[in-house]
Amino acid sequence: MEHNKKHGFASRWGFILASVGSAVGMANVWGFPHKMGSNGGGAFLLVYLFFVIVFSYVGLPAEFAIGRISGTGTLGSYEKAWGTRGKRMGTIGRILGWLPLIGSMCIAIGYAVIVSYVLKALVDSLLGTLMTADTGLWFSGFSTRGFSVVPYHVIVVVGTLLTLLLGAKSIEISNKVMMPLFFLIFVVLAIRVALLPGVAEGYAFMLIPRWEALKDPLVWIWAMGQAFFSLSVTGSGMIAYGAYLSREEDVVGVAQNTALFDTIAAVIASLVIIPACFSYGLDVGAGPSLLFVTLPAILQDIPLGRLFAVILYAAMIFAGISSLQNMFEAVAESLLHRFPKLSRKAALVVLCVVCLGAGIGMESIDKRGPWMDLVSIYIIPIGATLGAVSWFYIMKKDAILDAVNLGSKKARGSLWYSVGRYLYVPFAMILCVIALWKQIAF
Repeated sequence: MEHNKKHGFASRWGFILASVGSAVGMANVWGFPHKMGSNGGGAFLLVYLFFVIVFSYVGLPAEFAIGRISGTGTLGSYEKAWGTRGKRMGTIGRILGWLPLIGSMCIAIGYAVIVSYVLKALVDSLLGTLMTADTGLWFSGFSTRGFSVVPYHVIVVVGTLLTLLLGAKSIEISNKVMMPLFFLIFVVLAIRVALLPGVAEGYAFMLIPRWEALKDPLVWIWAMGQAFFSLSVTGSGMIAYGAYLSREEDVVGVAQNTALFDTIAAVIASLVIIPACFSYGLDVGAGPSLLFVTLPAILQDIPLGRLFAVILYAAMIFAGISSLQNMFEAVAESLLHRFPKLSRKAALVVLCVVCLGAGIGMESIDKRGPWMDLVSIYIIPIGATLGAVSWFYIMKKDAILDAVNLGSKKARGSLWYSVGRYLYVPFAMILCVIALWKQIAF
C-alpha cells in the first residue's frame, strides 16, 4: 500500500531497533529477572534461549512476512492469510483478526498505567523524595489509590502517540535514540552493581545451571511464556511493523537480530537486579516490587544512588514507550486500513481518548490487576495461537514460503515450514491451554 511505502522504515537497523524497542519492555527489566529468580536461575536461562531460537526462526519472521506482503496491519494480514483458501475464508480471517488487535489495545491500556508509575518514580528520583522515603510505603501510596498518577498517565499516552504521527519514520527516529540509550544506561548500572559486596553469588545463580531444575515442567513453561511474549509474537504488533519493512530485507535475519538484542537486554537487566538482590539478601522472585520497592531501597544505600535511580527509571521510560508504540501502531494501522478516509491524526486521537478514558480509572492495582490478568490469560494467548495457526495451518504453504523468502538470500523451505507447523504452533497451543486452564498470566 502507498502509505506504507511513504512512511516505511528508512533503514534495516531502523526497523531492527524499532522491533527491539517493541520487544524490550517490562518483560525484560523485571519480568525476566523475576522469572529467572523463581525458576532455577541458569537452568531457566538455557531453556529460555532454546525457545527464543525457535520463535525467532519461525514465529517472528512469519509475522514480519505476513505484514510485508499484505502492506498493512492485523486485519488486512489475517484476511490475506486466510484468503489463500478463498474469498469467503478471507472474510472470516478479517473478522478473526479483530481478536489479537483488541488484545493489543487492551494490553496498551494497562501497560500505560505501569509506565506512568515509572514516570512518577523518575520524577521523584529527580526531586530526591524517593531517596528518603520508605519505598514500600511510597509505592503503596499511589499504587493502591485510584486516580493517583493522572498527570503522568496523560504525559505517557499523549507523548507516545505524538511519536507515532509520522508512522514508521517517527518510530524509527525515536527508537534510534531510545534503544541505544537504554542499553548504555543498563550497562552503566550493571557496572555499578558489580562493585557491590557479595554479588558473586548472584552471578553464579544466573550463569551456573542447576540441572535438577530442568526436571520441573514449570521451568519450561515459564521460559516458553517469557520467550513468546517478550518477543511480542502475539499475532498483531509485529505484523504492523512488517508492513513497513523493505522487500529487500531477509525477515528471518532481522527477526534473529531482534531476538538477539532483546535477549541481551533481558540478561543485562538481570545482571543489575539479581546480583543486587543477592548483595542485599532480598528476594529475586519478588515481581513488580523489584522495580518499585527493592531497587529503590538498594539505591538509597549506595553512593550516588539518586543519580543511578534517575538513570534506571529513564531507561525504563524508554523501554515502556517503545513497547507502547508497537501496541498503538498495530491498532492505528488497522484502523487506517479498515477506514481509508480516516487520517492518521484522527486515528491517534481516537486511541488517546480510548486509552485514557479506559485507563485512568484503573490506576490502582486492585483495578489494573484484574484487567491485565483478563488480557494476559485470555485475549493475548488466544490471539497469539490464532496467529500461529493462521500462518502455518490456514495459509497455504507456498504462500507463506513465498512471503518469507521475499528478499532472502537463503531460501527457506520444508524444514522452516515444519519447525513452524510442528514446534511453534504446538508451543503456542500449549501456552494457551495452560494460561486458560491454570489461569496463568505470562
